[in-house]
Amino acid sequence: MRQPPSIDAWGGGGFRVAGVWRPGSLLILDDQPRDWAATALADLTPESFAEVFAAGGAVEFVLLGVGLANALPPRPVRDALKAAGIGLEFMSTEAAARTYNVLASEGRRMAAALIAV
Repeated sequence: MRQPPSIDAWGGGGFRVAGVWRPGSLLILDDQPRDWAATALADLTPESFAEVFAAGGAVEFVLLGVGLANALPPRPVRDALKAAGIGLEFMSTEAAARTYNVLASEGRRMAAALIAV
């Protein structure tokens, strides 16, 4: 049975995931939180999502938290995800953290890629 971690808090440059403070940006893939090197939306490249691509069909879509305010991810990122058959939902990091908790509780197979704010 899956037990996706919950995102309990965000801000201050990191996230509290399942009760543990994690500084910096966050990638949750296969229900495992891990550090993510991304620091700004404008700096994202397809390589930023290498772990997501490597997961193959285990990921329906990427839930991308883009920072303080919603903005369009760079075209190469959008195109690479589309070419791999992986959906993309993007919103502010705060909205993405809240949305992640709802979707994870519904058992959705996603990757959450959240830029720290």
